[in-house]
Amino acid sequence: MLANAGVKLFEGEGKVVGPNEVEVNQLDGTKISYSAKHILIATGSRAQRPAIPGQELAITSDEALSLEELPKRAVILGGGYIAVEFASIWRGMGASVDLCFRKELPLRGFDDEMRAVVARNLEGRGVNMHPRTTLTELVKTEDGIKVRTDHGEELLADVVLFATGRTPNTKRLNLEAVGIELDKNGAVKVDEYSRTNIPSIWAIGDVTDRMNLTPVALMEGTCFAKTVFGEQPSKPDYSHVPCAVFCIPPLSVVGLSEEQAIDQANGDVLVFTSTFNPMKNTISGRQEKTVMKLVVDGETDKVLGASMCGPDAAEIIQGIAVALKCGATKAQFDSTVGIHPSAAEEFVTMRSVSRRIAAGKPKNNL
Repeated sequence: MLANAGVKLFEGEGKVVGPNEVEVNQLDGTKISYSAKHILIATGSRAQRPAIPGQELAITSDEALSLEELPKRAVILGGGYIAVEFASIWRGMGASVDLCFRKELPLRGFDDEMRAVVARNLEGRGVNMHPRTTLTELVKTEDGIKVRTDHGEELLADVVLFATGRTPNTKRLNLEAVGIELDKNGAVKVDEYSRTNIPSIWAIGDVTDRMNLTPVALMEGTCFAKTVFGEQPSKPDYSHVPCAVFCIPPLSVVGLSEEQAIDQANGDVLVFTSTFNPMKNTISGRQEKTVMKLVVDGETDKVLGASMCGPDAAEIIQGIAVALKCGATKAQFDSTVGIHPSAAEEFVTMRSVSRRIAAGKPKNNL
């Protein structure tokens, strides 16, 4: 794709050495410098490792897709996207999987009700769940890696995966030496147009630690190109960004969670839910239910958020995201004719309020 776009690619380790200059230490050890009117930093993020004894025995997501053989026993530390997705992948391929995470439920930051659905589905598929648990030590033995938890448990694994977050990839870029401001986590500070405090240097993607999703980085890159080269000053818009966790079955959301809506809505929050057995499960005999949810502002009737856990969730929520971006109301959802038979039609046929919550009501922290 880069070659087809006419991009020249130079392999080596790069660093910024001035407002308009980048130095590259090439693979053969020689150094070359390039100057440009604009420099764009898009170096992403790197996996973090918890500082525990034996941490070198574990892998991160960088190595997880390069294993030479499928592990029979896997222990995963973390409760985010990567942890949940790899738990689904390895368990689906027949491995024994233990998932350890610090909170009561995985996927912190998502809607609590949907988090509980994902946890229930993982458990139903045979993933051993260890809530409120972290790891304290890894020890290499003849039988594999012995994993000790803070509850005194001992687990044996062929592979231990650390999925404990990522940190902006800025350490070796020489940024502070040339005066680029970083935040306390090492992320590049930028304005609403992705410009750093040095006017000729810009940054996009995970290295800025704004909303760390691949499509969001693409949006930021598009806005950068329009602003700098298209004479169309453009700011990234982070509202109503849909996302998905590709566990089995997948979870996808757009807009506010119920908990966020309670904090931010103008009036009472109306919650609409639908739980049903998807048609394909009637043939396979699986007991996993599809769960759908709409969160609505009771004062304005505006749909604030949509969530789904079930087959094809990402495909369906992508379409719902357009409606939310346009400010759709619940009445407009209700007046839309559904496609029958489909799971998606449930989003336009949910009529009964599951619950009404007063705006600003305190929420549980799971």
